[in-house]
Amino acid sequence: MLIIGVDYHPSDQYIAFVDSETGECGERRLNHSDREAEKFYRELAARAVSVRVGMEATGYSRWFERLLAELGIELWIGDAAEIKTKRVGKQKTDRNDAALLLKLLLENNFPRIWVPGPENRDLRQLVWHRHRLVQMRTRIMNQLQALAMNEGQRRKKKLWNEQGRAQLEKLPLALWASRRRKDLLELLDQMNPPIEELTRVVKQEAWKRLEVQRLMTHPGVGPLTALASVLIIGTPERFPCGKQIGSYVGLIPSEDSSAGHQRLGHITRQGSSLLRFLLVEAAQAAARCDADWRRRYLHLALRRQRNIATVAMARRLAVRLYWMWRNGWAYSEWVNSVRTRDSSVPDMA
Repeated sequence: MLIIGVDYHPSDQYIAFVDSETGECGERRLNHSDREAEKFYRELAARAVSVRVGMEATGYSRWFERLLAELGIELWIGDAAEIKTKRVGKQKTDRNDAALLLKLLLENNFPRIWVPGPENRDLRQLVWHRHRLVQMRTRIMNQLQALAMNEGQRRKKKLWNEQGRAQLEKLPLALWASRRRKDLLELLDQMNPPIEELTRVVKQEAWKRLEVQRLMTHPGVGPLTALASVLIIGTPERFPCGKQIGSYVGLIPSEDSSAGHQRLGHITRQGSSLLRFLLVEAAQAAARCDADWRRRYLHLALRRQRNIATVAMARRLAVRLYWMWRNGWAYSEWVNSVRTRDSSVPDMA
């Protein structure tokens, strides 16, 4: 088998390889723009050589992953943070990185991670696209709100109903302020139809999946949050316990403890920023519509700050959705299981 360690960059890649049968080894740099890398791997496939490629998790590599899948070449993607901890020397070069990846592959010490399939990745693009368009629309609406408030009109959400829109268009503005209002309103009108279409598609995709439907039964969780949770987590069997979910989505505090002194900082913000954002929004919605969640949120907010309470509830929601998914429960079944567990605990009073 030919084993290859790849230090991947958007423009090129540096590889270190060894043939486990003959002991032949070597290094070389392969450019992407002139298709040198593609020719190299296609030649290996044409020779019917058994190949295993290892590389760090990185961006801008979809074409490379598709190429290797097409050629039937085995690709292992490793945890970049864990690979970094295995680097001994202080000299970081492309050659050293490729050699380190090759060494980890040969020693069966490569920190391989789970990789989503093509359908999963494509659906993630749907969720991300809608999210980015909503962010763009929100920026446009905020600018229009600022224009209205500068003219003494603070209508908040009422600015977007028919009467508020009419008043916004009638505000007497100077030349370039009027031009800005006109362009922003046109952009807003252009943003609404694609967002509505993508929202409709997200709902359709959510109802196709039984596990997503179960998660949607939880208060505050809609099709977007439930679908994103399933797509980004992938499978609940990846995590042995619910606590690892909070770490995976970056909702646990960073820690720098030593000599018996515990020092906790801000949340790590690791993992998917999209799922973290949606969980925070869903936790706030749950606190508004569910009495139990509102009680827990207010209890935490009184003890700590409101933003800390919001993050804590988002982490609780992530863990709860994980257990609902893993056990195949809807929200009502989750509540019944909690009541059964609590009633089985003896009264110590």
